[in-house]
Amino acid sequence: MFIINITYKTDLKTVDSFLNQHIDFLNEQYQLGHFIASGRKVPRTGGIILSNIQNKAQLEEIILKDPFKKEELATYEIIEFVPSKTSEELKFLIA
Repeated sequence: MFIINITYKTDLKTVDSFLNQHIDFLNEQYQLGHFIASGRKVPRTGGIILSNIQNKAQLEEIILKDPFKKEELATYEIIEFVPSKTSEELKFLIA
């Protein structure tokens, strides 16, 4: 499992001009089962995505499709972790 920490490199006006395309990208990845949660940071300096992809190289290929990445609007930090404890609703995440 991975946490993707997205940090904007540009102003919010520019980010917002690509927001709908970014949402389309997210929706596609949810439909494919690659992402399980996402949202903006507070304050709005970027966002976080949780991915259940098992292979970091595959995740890096997926991220290349994100309009924020394509347009160089943000940096992406990929953090791998292995869940060892969850709520009952998220037990499926434990390997």
